[in-house]
Amino acid sequence: MYLKDKVSNSLPKNRLRFPFMALSLFLFFTQGFAQGQHTPVNESVKISSTTGEMSLVTSENGELHLYVPTEWTDSFTSNGIVSYSDFGAKGDGKSDDINAIAATHAFANKHGLKVKVNEKATYYIGGTSRTAVIQTDTDFGNAAFIIDDTDVEDRNSHVFLVSSNHQPYKLEGVNSLKKNQKKIDVSLPHTSIVSVTDANVKRYIRYGPNQNDGSPQTDIFIVDKDGKVDMDAPIIWDFDQITEITALPLDEQVLTITGGKFTTVANQAPSKYTYYSRGFAIRRSNVLVDGVEHHVTGEGDHGAPYGGFINVRDCAYVTVQNSILTGRKTYKTIGSAGVEVSMGSYDISLNRALNVNFNNCKQTNDILDRTYWGLMGSNFCKNLVLDSCTFSRFDAHMGVANASILNSTLGHMGVNAIGTGILRIENSTLHGRSLVNLRSDYGSTWEGEFIIRDCRYVPAAGDRVSPILIGGSNSGQHNFGYTCYMPERITIENLHIDDSNHPEDYEGPAIFGNFNKEMTDESYEEKYPYVITQEVILKNVSTSSGKDLRVSDNPFMFREVKIRR
Repeated sequence: MYLKDKVSNSLPKNRLRFPFMALSLFLFFTQGFAQGQHTPVNESVKISSTTGEMSLVTSENGELHLYVPTEWTDSFTSNGIVSYSDFGAKGDGKSDDINAIAATHAFANKHGLKVKVNEKATYYIGGTSRTAVIQTDTDFGNAAFIIDDTDVEDRNSHVFLVSSNHQPYKLEGVNSLKKNQKKIDVSLPHTSIVSVTDANVKRYIRYGPNQNDGSPQTDIFIVDKDGKVDMDAPIIWDFDQITEITALPLDEQVLTITGGKFTTVANQAPSKYTYYSRGFAIRRSNVLVDGVEHHVTGEGDHGAPYGGFINVRDCAYVTVQNSILTGRKTYKTIGSAGVEVSMGSYDISLNRALNVNFNNCKQTNDILDRTYWGLMGSNFCKNLVLDSCTFSRFDAHMGVANASILNSTLGHMGVNAIGTGILRIENSTLHGRSLVNLRSDYGSTWEGEFIIRDCRYVPAAGDRVSPILIGGSNSGQHNFGYTCYMPERITIENLHIDDSNHPEDYEGPAIFGNFNKEMTDESYEEKYPYVITQEVILKNVSTSSGKDLRVSDNPFMFREVKIRR
């Protein structure tokens, strides 16, 4: 007799159904969920293990059925732990084990079992469009994984999906919201992440070689049962209209993923913006990733970019610690403006995520090597923290609300950000062309404050340059979809600038870059005025050259800034 475990391939439909059917156990994971794609219909895969034989059958509607001999169940559940070898994984580094890996997690999810991997195994994962869903603690130990991206069925199909047992639902009765609103008129069964969109308003209208028409106004925040908004991650926009609003209950228990040595064999696709998503997609709140290693091999003279080996989205309270990641090789293509651009390619991608921490993490390649792109990118996030990390850069594309860089070393791409709230940098060494670069493609905007303490700045990783502390540009002629600000207050304490390698005509480091070379007198008119910093507080700022700080190469633009020493 066989016990049927059914696994849906469609993320929005992964709900328990027909609980009265004793022999139908419904387990869910997603195949190619980013675009709702399914595995081929009528697929049947036999999996053999030392225990016996089971079947993975994909039906015509794209649902995956796991058929397990009923006598196995008591054996597995009595131990509280299952392993990939229990479900037929070879672990020889040659046989494709993705079906067995997916089946193991499906069974573990249904029965609330931990997954522990054979530490001496090497698991090969080929290009089959199959995603293993993780909903229970998983210990990869010292096991090795080879993810071969040279021939994949679906580049959007993550290898692992860390998913919630909860499902998002539409939030009724909320028709508008205000920036910094403290409470919304709802009563919720659980503390939840609320996601809201107004598709009628466009923000982040990008400027430059990768120009675009912007993104719908969106926000994500945490609300308790009584409708109180967590003000550590406040609402950042006014929503006069709401086209979509959903609530997703927070997972209360921490799910832990430990160990694992993963190696990606890089894709050989054309160098175009066809991003590959072939790693861990984290879509669950309260997740700890500890001790994961990711290496990359096989990068040649061309390839498509990656959207993050660790890809965090629509969740909160995710920590990655004691982990090793890898910067991806930089390839070029033609951007939307018709000119050649370097493509961003990431090992870390964060989108619509709250309270994400990276602690004691580093990358395998040289953080000063410009042939590799910056390790991380983020959009629409709040409360991001790097602590004791060695990365090639920190980056916030479409805004971050509050970010901290602590006890860290950042490489050739430095700190790149736009956003709101407080950007805090402490006890860190920075190697970017600017101490902080406000991204010009999004208006060089930061509505809030910078606090920089006890840091060392090596401009352009030691190249011969004139250093700038706060870099960026804004002509005042482009509509980014919002008013653009410089930080209202900038506090810099105990900063040493290693400007020993400088040009012959060097006049000393500048606090501000030349944000608008055309604005040299009162005659310049901005269509979209740029709000300039009010105050800069400097305490114990030293230089290797012995030269003092200047305000800017454009003193007119910053003529009203108060400099306090």
